[in-house]
Amino acid sequence: MAKRAPRLQFTEEERASPELAPAIQKADKKIKKLEKAEAKIPKKEVKQRVVDSDGKITTRLSFEEKKPPSKLSHAAKVSGDAVLHGVHREVRQSNDGDNAGVDAANTLTEDAESAYQVGRNIHRAHELKPYRKAHRAEKKADKANVKALNQEFAQQNEGFSSNPYSRWQQKRAIKREYAAAKAGRGTANTVKASEITKKAAEKSAEAGKKVGEFVAKHKKGFLIVGLIAAVFLLFTNLFSSCSLMFQGASSSIAASTYPSLDEDMLAAEAQYCAMEAELQARLDNYEAEHDYDEYRYELDDIEHDPYVLISAITALMGREWTISEVGGILDMLFEKQYILTETVETETRYRMEIRTGSYTYYDYELEDWVTEEYEYEVEVPYTYYICTVKLENFNLSHVPVYIMSQEQLSLYAMYMGTLGNRPDLFGSSSYVGRYYGSEYPKYEIPPEALEDEQFAAIIKEAEKYLGFPYVWGGSSPSTSFDCSGFVSYVYNNCGLGWSFGRLGAEGLRQICAYVSPANARPGDLIFFQGTYDTTGASHVGIYVGNNTMLHCGDPIQYSDITSSYWQQHFYQFGRLPSP
Repeated sequence: MAKRAPRLQFTEEERASPELAPAIQKADKKIKKLEKAEAKIPKKEVKQRVVDSDGKITTRLSFEEKKPPSKLSHAAKVSGDAVLHGVHREVRQSNDGDNAGVDAANTLTEDAESAYQVGRNIHRAHELKPYRKAHRAEKKADKANVKALNQEFAQQNEGFSSNPYSRWQQKRAIKREYAAAKAGRGTANTVKASEITKKAAEKSAEAGKKVGEFVAKHKKGFLIVGLIAAVFLLFTNLFSSCSLMFQGASSSIAASTYPSLDEDMLAAEAQYCAMEAELQARLDNYEAEHDYDEYRYELDDIEHDPYVLISAITALMGREWTISEVGGILDMLFEKQYILTETVETETRYRMEIRTGSYTYYDYELEDWVTEEYEYEVEVPYTYYICTVKLENFNLSHVPVYIMSQEQLSLYAMYMGTLGNRPDLFGSSSYVGRYYGSEYPKYEIPPEALEDEQFAAIIKEAEKYLGFPYVWGGSSPSTSFDCSGFVSYVYNNCGLGWSFGRLGAEGLRQICAYVSPANARPGDLIFFQGTYDTTGASHVGIYVGNNTMLHCGDPIQYSDITSSYWQQHFYQFGRLPSP
């Protein structure tokens, strides 16, 4: 095997260490078992002809492992047998019990074929046995090697394992370096353990430094993540051992960090982009591949937020994943996000066509009948085909609420709240700036406004969630919020007696009394329209006075309603009925 588990090289001092010796001995033992298992894999002769400079031809004989029996050819044989058995069933049904001799002969034939199939399967299983043993031995050797590397790392880098997050990062770094060493060693059978642990230490320290800088810059964000995690754990009633994982800042970071390897996450993003490129190519070549008289296009932009994609995949998987495991999820998300429809309408239209006619007359000079042709125009009806191609981009961030459970939505909100603690993963994406390009604006409620006890209770509840990320469909601290989910939750939980449930922006507008802008006061709701394609109100916030609202943008924040954007979409103010 060109890339099998390598034998790790340890120094004599390391082998004599009481802490390291057991793990090293176990790794050596597993490698020996692997080598023994590989030795039993069948070999085939390979003859290689070498021509020297003087023209002399030498034939060299070498041996290399045979490939395991093809599953494809086996599958073809099975499908053929299935057809054959189907024919036998048809024969039996056509006889309908009238011809016992034919039925008995058919049964004997089936029994013979079944025995042959069983024998063939046993033979193939026997052929595969050495390959399976070697595969199992390699997995055990990999596990023992990684364990030994972890032991060595812990002994040589004690300062690195000061908290749960650091330890998690270290193990991750070691796995990566071991995989890289295994894949890149060529024909060598050994790898220096110290080289792997040294590289892992460097990368773990670099990652820790980046995360430290990120946390320092976004302290409040991590307090929010901690709250979401606490509510999530309370909601799901996890065991106390799991609860301990979320205690402290380092645990909150670990909980909200993408668990998968960079190469897998980047591969998922690349695969999704390839699917989008294929969709764009299909649209670009639409007229070349179809034959209609007229084309009309209603096309949304083809784009997505890479952090939404990775957060959604990770929440759905609920664990570390590899690119080979998430093909179905990528297809499902793509199908939910992009909806391509073709509508063909027909019209009866008219066009002028030139026709040829003839007439006959008697020519007295020629003393004969003469036929002459002439052309004329005629209006002719025909069917005119109009094809309307519509592409709707549903927005990938709107998909999670429709496909996730409450627990998965909580995880999704947590990852989106910190971008998985990996703002560098897609650092060139324009979406990063939407989350962490600048701090959201701060606003201090005037003391005189807080003299209104009702408004004071509303704003006390609302400000608990400042900085929470926008999650389409979210309606509680455990899932975070969208605009109407935030307003509904605040008023239903501020302790004043409202209990109207979870309403959308238009639903909230419908239960409010109209208030003119001149009479709006803190605690009223402010509605906007046209912020996305929907009927009626599309966005809602809590008016706090001084041309300012508290609303769930991205994240939950205060905003000035006199900005050109909000003025362009302003709908009305509204006042909820008394609780």
